Amino acid sequence: MTSLDAFATAKLDALAAQSLRRDLVHTARAAGTVVERGGRRFLSFSCNDYLNLSHHPAVLAAAREAIDRYGIGSGASRLVTGNHPLYGALEDRLARLKGAEAACVFGSGYLTNTGVIPALAGRGDLIVVDEWAHACIMAGSRMSGAAVHVFRHNDVAHADELLTTHRAAHRHALLLTDGVFSMDGDLAPLPALGRLARAHDAWLMADDAHGIGVLGGGRGSSYAFDEPADVPLQMGTLSKAIGGYGGYLCASRPVVELMKSRARTLVYSTGLPPPVVAAAIAALDLIAADPGLAEGPIAKARLFTRRVGLPDPQSPIVPVLVGEAEAALAASRMLAEEGYLVVAIRPPTVPAGTARLRLTFTPAHPDHDVERLADLVRERVLGNVS
Repeated sequence: MTSLDAFATAKLDALAAQSLRRDLVHTARAAGTVVERGGRRFLSFSCNDYLNLSHHPAVLAAAREAIDRYGIGSGASRLVTGNHPLYGALEDRLARLKGAEAACVFGSGYLTNTGVIPALAGRGDLIVVDEWAHACIMAGSRMSGAAVHVFRHNDVAHADELLTTHRAAHRHALLLTDGVFSMDGDLAPLPALGRLARAHDAWLMADDAHGIGVLGGGRGSSYAFDEPADVPLQMGTLSKAIGGYGGYLCASRPVVELMKSRARTLVYSTGLPPPVVAAAIAALDLIAADPGLAEGPIAKARLFTRRVGLPDPQSPIVPVLVGEAEAALAASRMLAEEGYLVVAIRPPTVPAGTARLRLTFTPAHPDHDVERLADLVRERVLGNVS
């Protein structure tokens, strides 16, 4: 065995001993919420396709038409020849939906955050970020070279304290948060954070990956409150409720034009395939045409939480905290035996001691299955958690 293989094997063995090793499992998704794994079919409660649009006939038809017209790949980065005509239509729709002047589409949500944040902040600047913000926000913050300070989760007073202490010593400041937190499903207090950012001349950026399409009539987390939040930098993904792939930033026109020149993850990445962009356009058209679509996922999540006895959900994401990693894996295996796919989430994705089942809901989940799953979780998962 080479030293490299010995290193990898030792790391894998250590992870396995802590029930933290991860493995990729082939999963075939059909229309709706059914998946196939290892020759078995399950009803999945672990997919972020919140509106079931990845298999919608109009979305599939748009993708097929784009293949016939433009081919399967973009062929180059957007700044070379990969900026096919569908990009303009997609960015126009995103900007309209989010109430912004303009939009810029990236290759993924991760590429969006790791491109946008370093393009806006660098040495001499300040970043204040929620401790539970997504890993790509943290990565983009570290890559920027700015001074990074982390505030307690959703603690506006702590963010204020950090800005009061550090803002004057820095040229520019970014205030970063998720709009919907992916592992807990709770919302950031965006209106309050917007007011705080203005008071300190900081630029608020919210990651709406899990909000677009399912909150605020489909417009996302900035519109999920009684007052629209002042979020000048609205980013998100096209891979959850939109059903496809890619990321975006909605902002003022000057900011978007800056991204197209200076965001390294856009400049040096191949453009998205035309069928992926066409599918996103079709999905956004469906969301814009029927704001009521957004109500379905949370309604199903609420049916689950009320039967289990958990607080009402703020999004389609419902965490069921179990504690240790092995206990979460055991709960996931038990539910799989009953026909339900509910993946266990373990450290380092979540803090040690907070391993959980992360459930997501869509309008296609049958009520009787939601209720049966709730009974299993209440009686056989939470009943075993002290």
